[in-house]
Amino acid sequence: MNNEINEAKSRFEKIMLQQLERVKMMKDEDKWIDYNALKPVIIGVCYGDGIGVEISKQAETVLKTLLKEKLESGKIEFRDIEGLTIENRAKVEKAIPEDVLEELKACHVILKGPTTTPQEGDEWPNIESANVAMRKELDLFANVRPVRIPSEGIDWCFFRENTEGEYILGSRGFNITDDLSVDFKVITEQGSERIIRMAFEYARKNGIKRVTAVTKANVVKTTDGRFSKVAKRIAGEYRQYGIKQDEWYIDIMAAKLLDPARRKDFRVIVLPNLYGDILTDEAAQLQGGVGTAGSANVGRRWAMFEAIHGSAPRMVREGRAKYADPSSMIRAAAMLLSHIGFPSYGKKLNMALDICAQQEKKVVITGRDNGATGGEFTEYILDWVNNGGLEAAWNKYMSIL
Repeated sequence: MNNEINEAKSRFEKIMLQQLERVKMMKDEDKWIDYNALKPVIIGVCYGDGIGVEISKQAETVLKTLLKEKLESGKIEFRDIEGLTIENRAKVEKAIPEDVLEELKACHVILKGPTTTPQEGDEWPNIESANVAMRKELDLFANVRPVRIPSEGIDWCFFRENTEGEYILGSRGFNITDDLSVDFKVITEQGSERIIRMAFEYARKNGIKRVTAVTKANVVKTTDGRFSKVAKRIAGEYRQYGIKQDEWYIDIMAAKLLDPARRKDFRVIVLPNLYGDILTDEAAQLQGGVGTAGSANVGRRWAMFEAIHGSAPRMVREGRAKYADPSSMIRAAAMLLSHIGFPSYGKKLNMALDICAQQEKKVVITGRDNGATGGEFTEYILDWVNNGGLEAAWNKYMSIL
């Protein structure tokens, strides 16, 4: 038994030293990138695998259509990155192959399709999630996920911490003995502060008067307790803007998002990694399913935009990939447009998605051959953006908010 305990101590020490080094790096963070100073802004399109290839290409078509003039003037450049397939990752047994990582780092922003994450017992090596690895390698600490259902008064924006919590060391847990397994949860002062401050800044800039922190600090007292304390401290700085901060525990918060009488009161929600992953999937389901929601992964130097769902290998095996809903990736593309300085394009695209997918529904995706293909839905969206009477649509949209 002593040998097992000593081995565990040694492994734990290495993990903690690495985390302390990460804290030091956060303290020395660079300034935010200025996209206006770049020419060109390089957009990497990383197709992923499974249905990721199909829906990424649809979103890329949308981006290239909207940014046609910027492409021609040299303000924008696209680069296709094809090496993040599960086959390629399995071959080198790495979450992100080194050459692919270098390609990613050479871009300023990345539109990324879903990737397959193996688990023990799969046909693939049990490598780390490419998403988790990319967030760590590029320090994409903020996962921003908006969910809007205008007809129900829902307009949420979730700020999920992306580089800590249970996921940061999800592949580093170990078995102490044949009977005891241990994983780790890490929350830092610096990691909590930067995501919580981003949420408050978003609220301030958008005239929103409430920020909700989600924890389980009554039970998980040390890590969640730290997140809770940081939220309260930063809230004090924003009282001058009339912003109030409240806190809900993750279990009751999951219930309140389903409560028609209360859910429309929430606006900006900030939460640690695992809770954010679960809660945003629930929120997306209310919007129409995880296939309808995109997300931004934002750091000071790089940003990555993606669907919130997986690669759906079953759809590929069954020959249904072309019927996959590209809405999630198109939502991600809208966020990308806003992030790099084209908010009017992002706004038009989001509005078209709201009208086409939630109101008109002239072209419906079912995921099977009894519905539209992803390409047909993309054409429908672009028709609205380019020729669909957006002024009238905007008036209709605003009337139901």
